[in-house]
Amino acid sequence: MSCGDPHETDCSEVLDHLYEFLDKEMPDGECTKFEEHFEECSPCLEKYGLEQAVKKLVKRCCGSDDVPVDLRSKVLGRLDLIRSGQVVPEQDGSAPDLLAPPPEVAALNEQAKK
Repeated sequence: MSCGDPHETDCSEVLDHLYEFLDKEMPDGECTKFEEHFEECSPCLEKYGLEQAVKKLVKRCCGSDDVPVDLRSKVLGRLDLIRSGQVVPEQDGSAPDLLAPPPEVAALNEQAKK
């Protein structure tokens, strides 16, 4: 998506990092660039507003649900493995199976079955 006008910060960069902006996970200087972009680019501002509304809806509808302890620990363990470089997340654009065991554990499980 692009409005077709030149901007200091390109629309594709803004849209690629939109959730970091929404989640307040980027440095202040980057936030300022995005805020300036939204002031001059109505298509990106519209996309920002839509994504912000979706996040609020999900929080309102699902925010009080408790995550099962075992699911939480599996997801956090998998994230730790990915961050440590022991496991590389899939790069094909599909969502990774966070609950699948790392390949080396899966191989050990297969050997144990034999």
